[in-house]
Amino acid sequence: MMKWLLAAALAASAGAASGQIPDSLGGYAKQIRQHIYADYKGMFRPAGGALHYPYITPGSSAYANDLWDWDSWLSNIALRQILADTGTEKDSKEAEQYEQGCVLNFLDYTHFDGYMPILVAKKSDPAKMRPADIYHTNMHKPVIAQHAAFLTRVNGGNAEWLREKFALMQAFINNYESHHRNKATGLYYWQDDLAIGVDNDPATFFRPNGSSASIFLNCLMYKELQAMVYLAQRLNLTDIAIEYQHNADDLKEAIQKNCWDEKDGCFYSVDLNLRPITNQPTIIFGQSMILHSGMPRTYDGLIQRIGSWPGFLALWAGVATPEQAKRIVNENLLDKRTFNAAYGVRTLSKLEKMYSVRASNNPSNWQGPIWGISNYLVFRGLVKYGFNTEARDLAGKTIALFGKDYQQNGALHEYYEPDTGQPILNKGFQNWNYLVLNMIDWMEKGKQVEEF
Repeated sequence: MMKWLLAAALAASAGAASGQIPDSLGGYAKQIRQHIYADYKGMFRPAGGALHYPYITPGSSAYANDLWDWDSWLSNIALRQILADTGTEKDSKEAEQYEQGCVLNFLDYTHFDGYMPILVAKKSDPAKMRPADIYHTNMHKPVIAQHAAFLTRVNGGNAEWLREKFALMQAFINNYESHHRNKATGLYYWQDDLAIGVDNDPATFFRPNGSSASIFLNCLMYKELQAMVYLAQRLNLTDIAIEYQHNADDLKEAIQKNCWDEKDGCFYSVDLNLRPITNQPTIIFGQSMILHSGMPRTYDGLIQRIGSWPGFLALWAGVATPEQAKRIVNENLLDKRTFNAAYGVRTLSKLEKMYSVRASNNPSNWQGPIWGISNYLVFRGLVKYGFNTEARDLAGKTIALFGKDYQQNGALHEYYEPDTGQPILNKGFQNWNYLVLNMIDWMEKGKQVEEF
């Protein structure tokens, strides 16, 4: 099996260079397309209950009528690739109401305090959706502006559909800025480990509240601020666009300063759980003194040297320098002892003591299994920095993974065993798995759709 995979990867590299899917993957690619083209409208849901606009659901019975934050955004990127490949003008027009509805449904439940829910379910009780303390629990991940910017770009740059709601998006960003950002480091942090997207990432999972300046969160926020710049420009709000560009630049500098580890050649999350420096004397050994006054700490956070896939998002977000990107790829991503598996990128290094590929849906398991979305976002970062050979290899592995699943099970799953490709959980999961089409089109040099 391993020899076949190596041969397939080499063939994928050669085939993609000429704009062709290699023979070893061609059957899988064809099967993937047939299934996805036939099934994609299964993600569409009409307005109803707490959801006032049509929307996109991740698919599968586990998420049948739910609107999730980053799921709907990434499913939409895949949807647009499907429409670019095979859709008509009528199909695109039909999809538009579901796409924009994802953004508008969330804005429906956003007030000027900036709180935005992570999930809106058809059966949600609007009166119970807001937590008692909106500033000390997690909210919608910073991807709403990215979703809106993507749809605006698809619509030829016309952002007028958002004009009346743009102030609510600003309130959302202000909430993050005022209540989810550490002043000393300039980094954003999770309030707790509720619905962080990468559910049991050890950098946040079961950690003290407010302690994790997650590299995942900060890379998302950097792109979110850039999306706000674009939207403000499209709405002719020049001064606001300039302000968000300054904010993005400041965050990039903070990530570079605090999250880059020169020793390991990787970006990490940062632990903010430090006791404050005080000048107040206390009684120690029967004497009044200021503890550690001779040499107080000079750092505001401690790097969490946990080998987890979100460190690679620095490429996707465009935060890494070219020199840093080279080290990240050569010293971490390509290491078969850690991340480089037969079917893609392990979500946690195999050398970490927490590594596990057991099935779990509460939380979803990101401590080792292969996910379609982690493969895709790492792939996109590789393309951005010109690592085309590595990108082709990862795309080929993902095509083989999903093609094999369709062939054996007639459906895709939520996540997979890294070295055998066997599905672990949740048959029928569609969602961001459909981004494999974007990889296929990139390999074939076709019309490519990518996120903002």
